[in-house]
Amino acid sequence: QVQVVESGGGLVQAGGSLRLSCAASGSIVVINVMGWYRQAPGKQRELVARIIRGDSTNYADSVKGRFTISRDNAKNTVYLQMDSLKPEDTAVYYCNVVVRTTLGGTLASWGQGTQVTVSS
Repeated sequence: QVQVVESGGGLVQAGGSLRLSCAASGSIVVINVMGWYRQAPGKQRELVARIIRGDSTNYADSVKGRFTISRDNAKNTVYLQMDSLKPEDTAVYYCNVVVRTTLGGTLASWGQGTQVTVSS
């Protein structure tokens, strides 16, 4: 089993910043991908940013230049620094990790989500 715990959401004014954290633990041999997704009311969940083993990163076009994803391999933790926040960034943000487990398989796990609200 793999546990994923997010923290750092909250309420911020437009133009402000927030930093999300996500820690993975459990039966992990190696973490291949760590990423952030978000889901706004009435919309589908979408990829925000992800970082792949080896530090390759992908960003949604809507957040490029404003959000930065990073990871601490020693802590099995991924961060999402969100700057210049806009009201349209308001959503529940979910952390997703893809790991190779001690049983030899690959497992994708989600966190419980953290609310980010940006007021105008």
